[in-house]
Amino acid sequence: MLKQRFNSFKFAFAGIASLFKSELNMKIHVVIGILTIGAGWFFSITTTEWCLVTISIALVLSAEGFNTAIEHLTDLSSPDYHPLAGKTKDVAAGAVLLAAMGAAIVGLIVFLPHVIAYLG
Repeated sequence: MLKQRFNSFKFAFAGIASLFKSELNMKIHVVIGILTIGAGWFFSITTTEWCLVTISIALVLSAEGFNTAIEHLTDLSSPDYHPLAGKTKDVAAGAVLLAAMGAAIVGLIVFLPHVIAYLG
């Protein structure tokens, strides 16, 4: 049973590694996430703000992972062009965009007051 749990984590980490290696958008999201964490340290954001930022970063990275999985599965099940396959990919990409837009709004709500206080 312990070996099965270990293998589950091993496969999950392999999936994350594959996602980072193959997806440019994931790399972009990670860089933005790292910059956001740096800004959080710079501005000494509160614990609540850290929670909001962390959840937002995790949401965007997870959405990108789900999008990639859906794209791979769609390519496997529909190697030739099909309008529903295209629609499926568009909807999955749209979900990532919604998550990223939500994270950007959280970023504005969290960081804008700190930036204004820093500059003022």
